Amino acid sequence: MQKLEKTPLIVDFVGGAVGHRFRAGEGRRQDLPKAAGFASGVTPQIVDATAGLGRDAFFLASLGARVTLVERSEVMHDLLAEGLERARAEGGRYAETVARMTLIHGESRILLPQLNPQVVLIDPMHPPRDKTALVKKEMRLIREIVGTDADSVELMEVALEAAQNRVVLKWPLRGEPMPGVRKPSYQILGKSTRYDVFVKAKIPETAA
Repeated sequence: MQKLEKTPLIVDFVGGAVGHRFRAGEGRRQDLPKAAGFASGVTPQIVDATAGLGRDAFFLASLGARVTLVERSEVMHDLLAEGLERARAEGGRYAETVARMTLIHGESRILLPQLNPQVVLIDPMHPPRDKTALVKKEMRLIREIVGTDADSVELMEVALEAAQNRVVLKWPLRGEPMPGVRKPSYQILGKSTRYDVFVKAKIPETAA
């Protein structure tokens, strides 16, 4: 297994694009929170079944959601743990956001039925959506760590069974539908990404 100290990849919730997004206060009207079911009076509980760099999970947690991040790669899990600790040390809104995030090292296909999630977010490894050298390098580094998600169809099947309310599949805008998976309830189309949303039941309002 690749050792943590040998990868230049870092998880940074404070600086860079993630920190800028956080400070800019992007809100619930963005595509991802809409796909996840955020609405007036509704803040869903979410399991990010393919945590990766944790950016989507951090964004959703910054909007008030309690987010469980599941990552099966030990290296990526450790990178996430370090990133979360750095954000916690920043204090203020960063610490408040991280307090709503729970990181688990494990296999989502096994854990999802136990977690009984309201909403499951799945973002499998797929061809890079951005042509910039920076993104291509970052994606290459991630692939070196986590490999390819050859079992993504099986993960979707487990998620569709385990989720109480909905499953959100993050997918390339023009990507073919995931084979063997039923048609989504609806889609939200972005510039390079789409969210296939599979609705099972209405998300209950959040207790005050």
